[in-house]
Amino acid sequence: MMRMVCSALTIARDKRGATVVEFAIVAPVLGLLLLGAFDVAHTLYMRAALQGVVQKAARDLTLESGLDATTQATLDTKVRTQVRALANNGTVSITRKWYRSYEHAAASTFEPFTDTNNNGTCDPPQGSTPGEPYEDSNGNSQWDSTGGNLSQGGAKDAVLYTASISYPRFFPIYNLAGGSRTTTVTASTILRNQPYGDQGVPTVRNCA
Repeated sequence: MMRMVCSALTIARDKRGATVVEFAIVAPVLGLLLLGAFDVAHTLYMRAALQGVVQKAARDLTLESGLDATTQATLDTKVRTQVRALANNGTVSITRKWYRSYEHAAASTFEPFTDTNNNGTCDPPQGSTPGEPYEDSNGNSQWDSTGGNLSQGGAKDAVLYTASISYPRFFPIYNLAGGSRTTTVTASTILRNQPYGDQGVPTVRNCA
């Protein structure tokens, strides 16, 4: 009986193998943390690489030759090719929007207007009161809050060039956590077209 008690005490004091048990408890958590860190690091790397590609393409587009549709298509193809070298199964989308100034581009204000009643909309005539005045930047005789500037613009215009890529995540951390299986990275830059001519002067009209 005494021998059995001594054996039980010996086993209770024996700490051999405790490290293995502790590692089995810690390893899953550590693995998740590492996967999360790798995923964030890869996303940051993709964003930095995409920003560099976008900056180079936008500088080339500010030349007078950037107004040519063929030149634009060629540069867009280069952007897609370089980005897909990092994520060959990604979907790349590219947009360009022009504004008359950096200030308008930063505020996403294509055709500025006088908002007399501060409701955020260029209002049409109200009775004998004419519509609110606006700058018809693209000359289509109607106020465009957005969408009427989807091109490279002209001389001295500020251009917002944006590229984004959506691709399956390289690390399954979000699959385990119930998140999205894809990630989207976006980069943009605003550059002014070179002064190869006079900047267009918009006609001031009233909203109809």
